[in-house]
Amino acid sequence: MPKPSDEQQQALAGLLGLGTHSARKSHYPELQARLEELEEERNRYKWLFEHAVHGIFQAGLQGGMRAANPALVRMLGYESVEQAMCELSKRSHNLFVGGEAELVSIRRTLSQERGLFGYETRLRRKDGSAIDVMMNLLLKPGDEALVEGFVADITERKQAQLHLMQLNEQLELRVAERTSELREARDAAEAANLSKDKYLAAASHDLLQPLNAARLLISTLRERSLPVAEQTLVERAHQALEGAEDLLTDLLDISKLDQSAIKPDIHDYRLDEIFRPLLSEFQPVAQAKGLELECYIPAVTIRGDFRLLTRILRNFLSNACRYTDQGRVLLGARKRNGHVRLEVWDTGRGIAPEQIESIFLEFNQLGVQRAVERAGVGLGLAIVERIAKMLDYRIEVLSQAGHGSMFSVHVPLGQPVDEPQAGFPALVPVVGDPLPGRRLLVIDNEVSILLSMRALLEQWGCEVLTATDRQEAFAVLASRAPDLILADYHLDLGVTGWDVAQSVRRHFARAIPVVMITADRSDQCRQQLQGLNVPVLNKPVKAGKMRSVLSHLVQRREVLAEPDPGRVS
Repeated sequence: MPKPSDEQQQALAGLLGLGTHSARKSHYPELQARLEELEEERNRYKWLFEHAVHGIFQAGLQGGMRAANPALVRMLGYESVEQAMCELSKRSHNLFVGGEAELVSIRRTLSQERGLFGYETRLRRKDGSAIDVMMNLLLKPGDEALVEGFVADITERKQAQLHLMQLNEQLELRVAERTSELREARDAAEAANLSKDKYLAAASHDLLQPLNAARLLISTLRERSLPVAEQTLVERAHQALEGAEDLLTDLLDISKLDQSAIKPDIHDYRLDEIFRPLLSEFQPVAQAKGLELECYIPAVTIRGDFRLLTRILRNFLSNACRYTDQGRVLLGARKRNGHVRLEVWDTGRGIAPEQIESIFLEFNQLGVQRAVERAGVGLGLAIVERIAKMLDYRIEVLSQAGHGSMFSVHVPLGQPVDEPQAGFPALVPVVGDPLPGRRLLVIDNEVSILLSMRALLEQWGCEVLTATDRQEAFAVLASRAPDLILADYHLDLGVTGWDVAQSVRRHFARAIPVVMITADRSDQCRQQLQGLNVPVLNKPVKAGKMRSVLSHLVQRREVLAEPDPGRVS
């Protein structure tokens, strides 16, 4: 800055009231320095104003632009500051896209708050287009009619947000479309699985019928005195039928478990309700192999699904008998911390520690190298593991190769119960053979099964009457009631064997013991049979189990209280 002349110094001194006294002249250097600082400060702010990245302006509170920096001018699309000021200083020009209503709102806020920060709006450019901006607006100190504004162009950010929102909308649409496709695929898969399950159930029912007839005939032959060669052939046929039955049963069970088609039916049961039928079923199996089958039944109540828990223990017992060559098998239980551990011990071949986990894999049989040695297909323990997982039971295995094994399942303790809940009458000890001379009515819509049942039951010394429906049943009975009824559940034309059995009971006004037989292993059929309070045998019927059930029913008959014969359960 050029140095002021003497005349200028004197004029300035006069304005400031310093006069021309020499003492006062001593203040001139200080004043000069201060003036230079102010000039430098003004130039610095001017430089910042002109070179700022963001727009800066001054405008009247009631409208009209007073000043604007080049950044704002470029932002609004004008060629020069002069051109911009010529247009924007007009009160009639509305810079805000929102118009007069937006200006009124801004004025109201500034009059109350004296500042407006982070205000997002849209400004009108020279060509009529609009840009998105963020503003800080303040009333100028000392001049509340003047507004100072700082403007940042956020158009790109807004466009990016809009683009992101569009991408999100497109993504949501794609996700919705994909979800719809997956839902359709899932529904199609579930429909296919349902169709497969229905086909498998129907096919298994049709397969179980001839298997049942064949098993009954083979059982009849096994009990006869035959030459050694013929007896060997019969035993081989029996083993082949058992293998086919086990395979079919396992495939049905594992299919239902994988499809979550089995729903647990949880109740409290006395332990003897579960153990005694199993003991009766496996006693002949153990005797055939020369094994001792022992059982320890403490007086406890457990809580669980009768059928599924029986399936687990039946598998344990079956494996114990199958893989024990000599010695004994023990079925027992003991309390453990609010649970009951149901155990099956054997003195069989045992399992090496490194192989214990693999026994629960599908299609795995340890120690079997040749197909001729195979028994089943190795699905039993895989089914046990799935059932235990579904019921939240813990399976435990203790074994030592060459010294036997212990398989156990931990089940919760239940509340004490007085009456059986399993739909199976309590068993009583069988003395002698109570079946010879008994009059039995067998009802089934399959003639081949009736013939097989007749052959086996007559071999046991029973008088056997057979019928395919209600009309035939009354025709063969004439005026004499049977001692016991064995009825297939599903007959022709939607009639059930239970319906026919109840008709016979009412006709003779007697609570004749009934055994229901079925090849239908569905939950629906199980639920229908559960409330009948009669024993249920699944096809193919095992001769030993059927004989045990019939013997117990005949001996129980004298001690059972007779219910109202007209009541249908």
